[in-house]
Amino acid sequence: MGKSKQTGNHKSDKKKNIAKKWKTKRRTRDLDQIHTDMKPETVAKLLHQEVDYDVTGCAQHYCLHCAYFVDLRSLKEHFKTKVHKKRLKQLREEPYTQAEAERAAGMGSYIPPKKVEVTTQPVEEDMD
Repeated sequence: MGKSKQTGNHKSDKKKNIAKKWKTKRRTRDLDQIHTDMKPETVAKLLHQEVDYDVTGCAQHYCLHCAYFVDLRSLKEHFKTKVHKKRLKQLREEPYTQAEAERAAGMGSYIPPKKVEVTTQPVEEDMD
């Protein structure tokens, strides 16, 4: 008959952490990380990056709130999508801080989180 082509079985150590791999495969940036990226000094660096061939679209087409894109057309289309609008809505609430955690534990009075004005970034046509 010959040797079986199967390399492992269901008890193999190789496949032990397959659930963890699938959970982290499509991981996006956390909201507090995005809030730090939205500070004026980092915005200029992120929108005007040097060409990097290891990143999608050579790091030239970047949405501050979501990810990198292949070209300018796909970036513009992304701004109209439900995914981008949902992300903007999530970013309207101020990020959770240590002071807020202490107030929740009873070390101060409750202060409701502030709303942050978040808008879609302007698109520069001369990026091509």
